[in-house]
Amino acid sequence: LNLSTSAAGSVRVEVQDAAGTPVPGYALADAHELYGDSLSLAAAWKGRETDVGALAGKPIRLRFAVRDADLFSYRFEQA
Repeated sequence: LNLSTSAAGSVRVEVQDAAGTPVPGYALADAHELYGDSLSLAAAWKGRETDVGALAGKPIRLRFAVRDADLFSYRFEQA
């Protein structure tokens, strides 16, 4: 993620299925808060860290919870 937050701001990412239901383990409650000013922060979830390999080939939606921050872009890449 390319983002910039204030000192009190953060960004969290939830992965949802095609119907908009949170994917177990990738819900907003599982998401780590990201903060700072960076061109390459990786979204992470409790117990899964940054691994989204189990979702490959499946249609998904992303929900971004942005608090006092700017989210400029995101991308997926292989580890």
